Amino acid sequence: MQAYRTKKTRFTPMRILAIGFAVVIFVGAVLLTLPISSASGKTTPFIDCLFIATSSTCVTGLVTLDTGTHWNYFGKTVIMILIEVGGLGFMSFATLFALLFGRKITLEQRLVMQESLNSLKLQGLVKMAQYVLIFTFSVQTVGAIILSTQFIPQFGVSKGIYYSVFHSISAFCNAGIDLFGNFASLTSYYDNPVVILTIGSLIVIGGLGFYVWQEIYNNRGIKKLSINSKLVLTVTAILIFGGAILMFLFEMNNEGTIKNMSLKGKVLSSLFASITPRTAGFNSISTADMSPAGRFLTIIFMFIGGSPGSTAGGIKTTTIGLLFFTVVAVIRGREETEIYQKRIGRELVRRAIAITFIAMCLVTVVTMILCITEKGASLEYLLYETISAFGTVGLTLGLTPHLSEVGKLVLAFTMYCGRVGPLTFAIALAKKSYLRGIRYPEDKIIVG
Repeated sequence: MQAYRTKKTRFTPMRILAIGFAVVIFVGAVLLTLPISSASGKTTPFIDCLFIATSSTCVTGLVTLDTGTHWNYFGKTVIMILIEVGGLGFMSFATLFALLFGRKITLEQRLVMQESLNSLKLQGLVKMAQYVLIFTFSVQTVGAIILSTQFIPQFGVSKGIYYSVFHSISAFCNAGIDLFGNFASLTSYYDNPVVILTIGSLIVIGGLGFYVWQEIYNNRGIKKLSINSKLVLTVTAILIFGGAILMFLFEMNNEGTIKNMSLKGKVLSSLFASITPRTAGFNSISTADMSPAGRFLTIIFMFIGGSPGSTAGGIKTTTIGLLFFTVVAVIRGREETEIYQKRIGRELVRRAIAITFIAMCLVTVVTMILCITEKGASLEYLLYETISAFGTVGLTLGLTPHLSEVGKLVLAFTMYCGRVGPLTFAIALAKKSYLRGIRYPEDKIIVG
């Protein structure tokens, strides 16, 4: 009996979540390898397929092969499905199929759903999963309809509808993968407010988190929102509008980006350049031609990412917000972190510190490895690529298609860790620990 228990404890919800994403990635890679997936009808190297399947499932957007020209519609559809499954979480779809076939959701499945949706409680998880699916498909449908007004006149009815659906899903899931070819992304639409604002809105909606939207809907406003939702909205607004102003100032005299644009184009490009680093990966201006200040701001935004329980990656807005208020509390000499006249438990503060520290360690180690494997690439390019992979962003300075095989595997692993979550992945690998009845004597060390 004891041996049975030991075996069961190996498959914790975090481990099931980590393994589930790995299985989806592998299946996607195998399908993309098949000749029926490529436009040329030839087999695609498995390592490229593994990289792209990881990027799609982890809703990152980094690609070693041009999505618009290398794959046929079967391959593109596989990528689109991987984006949808990865963005919403495979447990949401597992719940959908279970409900369709009339199967009961077990306690173990609810625990995995809880981890997948970043929920604080088990109650109402099945209903929450249903809400996530309905909300997602509704928003994506509206986004596709709006985009079709621009893409159908340009590409024709069938291709225009397909492009509208694909890019609506890619934007909402914060994937950033496009079908326009030649790694161009949205650079040809920089002054098209319908395309830029629709894609930007889908990115923000997907990146806010499903719990935030559920609370807004249930409370019919923001006054009665939880402290979590208020913090998410506050940090998101500061990053979007503050970032847009900074991007405008940094790039206004840059001929490689927005200097020669009209005022409308400059405003749209600055706003979009502030939104998309928050794990989306689309770009309406050349990232390689951005000013050093613009690239550095992009790196910061990529590391922060979106919000918990969303389709976004990064360390999350609530984590950076919690760390900020913790620093404020230390400066003011207060023992507890306080946000909006509420006290935050030390366990959450420790978790935020752990997430940030693990993320920084992962980025550091991966960048150092790439410094060895990617000969001739500058440190800035390698750091940019690494943080883009960790934050599941997908922006690149042009290095991705030229990565070595080892570099592709390292970044694929980074994307996987970024999507599953650095702390979740670390705990999934660690042995289960138990509370000890021993407390060591307290002592002090000098810091700062």
